[in-house]
Amino acid sequence: MPAFRVRSVVVSALAGAIVAGGSLIAAAPAVAVQNSTEGSAPSAITSMWAWGNPIDPATDARGLGQPQFEPAALVAFAQEHHLRSVYLSVPWAANQGAFATWLPEAVAALHDAGISVSALGGDSGWTTQPSLAAQWVTDALSTAPFDAVQFDVEPWAGIPNPDLATIVPQYAAMLDAARTAAGDVPIGADLPWWLAAHPVGDGTAFDALLPHLQSVAIVAFSDHAAGSDGIIALAEPAAQAAATAAVPFTIGVETDTPAAAGGAQYTFGDDSPVALETETALVRSHFSTTAGYGGVTVEHLLAWQTLLG
Repeated sequence: MPAFRVRSVVVSALAGAIVAGGSLIAAAPAVAVQNSTEGSAPSAITSMWAWGNPIDPATDARGLGQPQFEPAALVAFAQEHHLRSVYLSVPWAANQGAFATWLPEAVAALHDAGISVSALGGDSGWTTQPSLAAQWVTDALSTAPFDAVQFDVEPWAGIPNPDLATIVPQYAAMLDAARTAAGDVPIGADLPWWLAAHPVGDGTAFDALLPHLQSVAIVAFSDHAAGSDGIIALAEPAAQAAATAAVPFTIGVETDTPAAAGGAQYTFGDDSPVALETETALVRSHFSTTAGYGGVTVEHLLAWQTLLG
C-alpha cells in the first residue's frame, strides 16, 4: 500500500520556507459539509482511500480476505460517515478472476447509496512505461462503471533529491496515456504538497502536472492544522495552484500507525477521532472559500476504522 513516505531533509526544510510568504492560518467562513462527526458540527471529511479487498487469497493470489471491503460493509461505513466519494483500490488485470465480480458489485452498491467511486491504483514504474497505466485503466473501466480514475504513483519515493525535471514529464506522459484510455472518465492523482515547492520549467512540479489532471488529492500528512509544519501551511501553495488552474482538489490526511506513516507527527493514528475531526475542521475553515476545494480525504479505510475503535 503506497503511503507517501517522502519525509527526509527535503520536507523539513521546505515547510518553514512555505510559510514565509504570509499568513496561512487565517480562518475563512466554514462551509457545512453533510458528514458525521463527534459533535454537532459537520465533519470536514468527504472521501477516503480504500486500500484492500475481500477476496479469498486461496482463490486469487491478489486477495487479502478483508471483510471490511464487502460491498455492504463499504456502503455502511461510507454512509455512517456521510462520504461523498471513495477511492477504491483496483489491482492489475481487474477484469479477471474474483475481482471481476467483486468490483462491479462494490461500485454498484456505493452508487446506489449516492457515493461516487474512483478506481485507485498505480506503480512507480508506470511513469517510464505509460502503456501499462493505460492498460490498467482499460481493464478497470471494463470491469466496473467507475466515476473517475485516481492514480497513486510515487516515482520520487525513497529518493532524497528526486530528479523532478526528468520525472515530471514522464509522469505527465503517463497521465496523458491514461486519459486517452479513459475517454470521458476523469483522471485524478494523489500528489504530495512539496511538489508545489520545487521549480520545474516556468513554474513548479505541481504546476506542470495540473494541466494533465481533472482533480487532485493534495497529500499533506501532519497531525495538526496550524503552524509551519501543519496541514494548512503544507497544502496552501498546492491548493492555490489548483484553484488558479481550475482543478478541483481535496486535502489528504493520514490515520495509519506512526511506524507506517514515518513518524507520529505525520498521522492521527496515535491521536483520537476527536483530534482528527477538530484539526480537519480547521482545514475546512481555511480552505472552504478556495475555488475547487472538495473537503478532506482520509488515508485509509482500515486505519481509520482502527482509530475509531
